[in-house]
This record gives sequence, C-alpha cells and structure tokens, in this order.
Amino acid sequence: MWNKIEKFFIKNPKKLKIIRTILEFGLSIKENKRIYCGSIEIPYSKIANALNVDRRVVINTIDLVLADKYLKRIFSKIKPAGPSFQDIAKENEFGVVEISAEPKTVGIIAKVSELIAKERVSIRQIIAQDPELYPDPKLIIITEKPITDITKKFLEIPGIDSVSIF
Repeated sequence: MWNKIEKFFIKNPKKLKIIRTILEFGLSIKENKRIYCGSIEIPYSKIANALNVDRRVVINTIDLVLADKYLKRIFSKIKPAGPSFQDIAKENEFGVVEISAEPKTVGIIAKVSELIAKERVSIRQIIAQDPELYPDPKLIIITEKPITDITKKFLEIPGIDSVSIF
C-alpha cells in the first residue's frame, strides 16, 4: 500500500511528508476536504505547523488525494489504531516487550503470545509497526504485568533478531 502512495507523491517531498503523517496517525480525509482523527476535525494549519509546511500545501495534498480513486478509497476509510500504552506501562505496572524481527516471517505474534501465556501473563495490547512505513519496525507487546526475563526463549523463535523487556 505505502509503495503505491509513495509513488504518487515521490516528486514532492513536502506532500509526501504530509501524506505519510496522515497515514501514520490514522487520520482520514473526507469528501468535504477535511482531515479527521476519528470524528474530530484537524485544522489544516495544525498539520502545516507540525510539519513546518505552508497550509496551502496541506490543502493541495488533500485535493490530490480526493482526485485519485485509489487514494480517496484508502484515506476516506482509514481510522486511528487507538492509544499506545507503551509510554505509560511503568506507571500502570504493565510489562513491555519490544521485538525486532524479519517483517515477512509468519507466526511470530502467535509464538510470542504462546510464550507469554506459558508465563501465565495476559496481553493487554499488541502493536505491530508496518514495515513499509518504519525502516526498523518493532512488535510492541504490553502485558498485564512485567514478565520475567524470557529473552532467550523469544530469541529462539525463527525470524526474531532482538528483544528488549521493560
């Protein structure tokens, strides 16, 4: 998906930066030419200021999305994935497992979940960063409580390169 989107905007780095940010945050672009986070409208100027671009470039980017059938379908339906508990885990006595792995390897989440279940710990949240958007994607698992150090067991799973447990 990202490859198609990137090709569309590759000749204009500012527009590419805008559209990438909209995608990363799960913001949608509606028929009324407005940007939304769920049902909350995000003003063009806020995106422009955050990305250090002119607000007219944001508007032009939105116009291009709505003029293209594929982009319009994608960006009119996208939704935010929800909150990430990673940065508030410690305050809530949750555990965090951060895994770097080969993105195309099948079954990593299942095998990691099985190891965590064997520790009799439940999983509150799993975030898998998209390898097309993130150069070094991570699998982030938030557990109900910190888990004991089972790093070696995680590293035995084919495709896993590194593990950090917090």
